[in-house]
Amino acid sequence: MLSFSSFLKLLRESFRDLLPIILVILFFQLAIIQTVPEGWLATSIGLAIVGVGLAVFLLGLEVGIFPVGEGLAGDFARKGSTFWILTFSFLIGFGTTVAEPALFVVAQKAASISSGRIDATVLRLVVAFAVGFAIVLGSWRIIKGHPIHYYIIAGYILVVATTFYAPHEIVGLAYDLGGVTTSTVTVPLVAALGIGLASTIKGRSPVLDGFGLIAFASLTPMIFVQIYGIAVYELVEASADAAPLVAQAAESSASFDFSIGAILSGLFGVVKDVVPILAVILFFQYIVLKKPVENLKTVLIGFGLVMIGLYAFILGLEMGLFSLGETMAYQLTRGDSNFIIYGFGFAIGFATTMAEPALTAIARKAKEISDGKINDFALRLFVALGVAFGIALGSFRIVDGGHIVYYIITGYAIVIALTFMAPKYIIAIAYDSGGVTTSTVTVPLVAALGLGLATNIEGRDPLIDGFGLIAFASLFPMITVMLYGVITDKMGVKGVHDLEREHIEELRHAIEDANNMGLSTFNIDATDVRHSMELSFSAVHIIVPKKRKDKALLAAKEAGATGVTINEAHGMGLHEMDNLYHRLEHDDTDVDLMFLLQTTKADHLIQHVMHELDIIGGGEGIAFAYPVSHLKGVSLKSEHFNISSNVESS
Repeated sequence: MLSFSSFLKLLRESFRDLLPIILVILFFQLAIIQTVPEGWLATSIGLAIVGVGLAVFLLGLEVGIFPVGEGLAGDFARKGSTFWILTFSFLIGFGTTVAEPALFVVAQKAASISSGRIDATVLRLVVAFAVGFAIVLGSWRIIKGHPIHYYIIAGYILVVATTFYAPHEIVGLAYDLGGVTTSTVTVPLVAALGIGLASTIKGRSPVLDGFGLIAFASLTPMIFVQIYGIAVYELVEASADAAPLVAQAAESSASFDFSIGAILSGLFGVVKDVVPILAVILFFQYIVLKKPVENLKTVLIGFGLVMIGLYAFILGLEMGLFSLGETMAYQLTRGDSNFIIYGFGFAIGFATTMAEPALTAIARKAKEISDGKINDFALRLFVALGVAFGIALGSFRIVDGGHIVYYIITGYAIVIALTFMAPKYIIAIAYDSGGVTTSTVTVPLVAALGLGLATNIEGRDPLIDGFGLIAFASLFPMITVMLYGVITDKMGVKGVHDLEREHIEELRHAIEDANNMGLSTFNIDATDVRHSMELSFSAVHIIVPKKRKDKALLAAKEAGATGVTINEAHGMGLHEMDNLYHRLEHDDTDVDLMFLLQTTKADHLIQHVMHELDIIGGGEGIAFAYPVSHLKGVSLKSEHFNISSNVESS
């Protein structure tokens, strides 16, 4: 809903999301590094611009892009035209990726340190094409109903295969761009498309089939960018003038041009990226579906807010998070302990992920369509732990100088192994979680941390070693989320409707018991299945002194008793009735052991207990039995009872 109160709510949420990051940075800056960073005022202004820009951007998404995107997904699924569904999938994947602010920032950084080989615009187009292809492939999978893990495992094999041919300078960047693509613009529309298709197509499950498109959009860019890198490093020579330009840009990165011309130029660049998405949506809405857009004015205002918010967000990133990340990376490398670097990576990874709006949206949707079996907060927590561990491990790789390929291949092997162990409902969500984590807030700071470490540690190359942290942040959440699924499955966590069905089943059993009052109702081996049939039961009472209770119970168990009711009893013989009142004052407590069992078993139980306790001889105790009717709820052991063909299972 487009209103000022909605904007204020989003503004509060944006700054709430930034708060954990600010607290982590302040702690490490003041308590560990113990210095106030230079340009802290510009950084603070940048962070404020990020918060406001993100709020404006999200408001535009809610009133403009989300409703139209979800409606289009449902309309295409109902229309049943595979061609138009796949065409829409490609264009929406391509258009949203081109407009990704995080992709824009990382592409610019990659171009600035590649000695002129990598072109930022071409790189963005390659990634956008890869995402478009991924959404087509993912939509085709949903339409056909194929299991997702076959596609993902095949994709991992292709990633590893291209890695062996790609130049070292491009590998880390390619892995990072797999995570960068699935960010604020892409995730909501792509998730809406997948869930909309799975909810509309007959025979598809939103939980099993609806998720997974984000995983495809994270996987294919790794392959396409590595192929692009092979071509670039074979065909394009390094520019001798690139290095001085990079150094100059780095020195002046803290100054920004806030003139009217610079602002209009920046806005024009954002408009150029967002307009293709609007054009795609309007084309399919009016030309293909031939339906007018509901609330067109509001939708157009929403797109305008998206453009303004996106520009403010990118500007704030350059002023705030990116410069801060590079500065802190430099300061951390000057310290005495590398564990401080790993601790900062873990803390910032956890804080930024818990703050991710895209992750919150996906977690809520996962809880909704999993019938509550997935807890949204627990899912976010496991994802955040995965990101935190991934960034800490990625920081260790940069410090240690290890090759990223070995880490990633090992991680993929673990993911594949867990795919065959985790419950099916969590697999696609786990794959998607790897892409959702690297969103608006995480990417700039994490990318800056990696580049800063590689720049300031001797023997490291920013292009080879600086990229890769985002890849780690994308990989390990898949592992932790699958572990979460394994844990909840072992704990027997059930969804809301599962619990309701169990409750209804219990009520049904109770009603059936009431309608079968002439039958005995029981279960076998304490299972949930109840059986009603004509079967004779008896109540056997064994009354013995309290000191002989354990021996009597053991004898009854040996005779086939499956349960007992224990009551206190006061007994006296006829010769003691003469002094009744004196006897009551000094009465010793006996126990009454009552056993409910089949009448055919009663004789054996009494005989065995009387023999073991010597009740017939000099032992104390009384045993007797009587038939019972209307018996409900008793449990029998399978070795003591065989259900015949005339049993009615309820």
